Amino acid sequence: MGFTIGRETRSGSRRRGRMSDCTTVAEYTGLWGWAVVPGARAGSGTAGAGARACSCGDTACRAPGAHPLDFAPEVPAGASLDDVTKTWSEFPGAAVLLPVGRTFDVIEVAEAAGRRALVRLERMGLPVGPVAATPDGRAHFFVAPGAAAELPRLLYRMGWDDADLDLRGLGPGDHITAPPSDLAGLGPVRWLRPPALDTALAPPQARLLVGTLAYVAHRSPA
Repeated sequence: MGFTIGRETRSGSRRRGRMSDCTTVAEYTGLWGWAVVPGARAGSGTAGAGARACSCGDTACRAPGAHPLDFAPEVPAGASLDDVTKTWSEFPGAAVLLPVGRTFDVIEVAEAAGRRALVRLERMGLPVGPVAATPDGRAHFFVAPGAAAELPRLLYRMGWDDADLDLRGLGPGDHITAPPSDLAGLGPVRWLRPPALDTALAPPQARLLVGTLAYVAHRSPA
């Protein structure tokens, strides 16, 4: 089971696009040391009243274009371009998804708050890992594994546990769509702060960022 590949002659632009996808995945696996999972994409049709169709083939899909393909193998961290090409050729057009909870967890906030927090963190000279922005207005801060489980305790210790914050942690079992893949047919995910060699495999501890993220999220309009 998988994506249907027709026998039509592929154009040069399609081949270049597919190779570009493979290069992107190989950068994530080989350069940044992250595992990658082929993900579903949202179609232009409908799967029901007001619902977007999903390439997974489930007409009742609850997250069209925003989940891993359960029949696709994971591309492990360290995979070469040749390894990636062998796998990705079976799922052309698949979204690039990153498993959370291994080399990084994610703290998610509204994008506007995330942008302001990123400026404050950089001005204070605090370590910041990769930060991605989604087309539905969210910002993903990459932090050290364990952050999702630790977040409630950190917020309690910092006095933010009783505040109504638009702030949540993503950890083991979660996946995020990686740039430049499309998220749920809404548009591409993009980097606010791209990965770097010193933070891809060693993102900052959540405790270094949570205070600023909570403060900015609290002051940001709903």
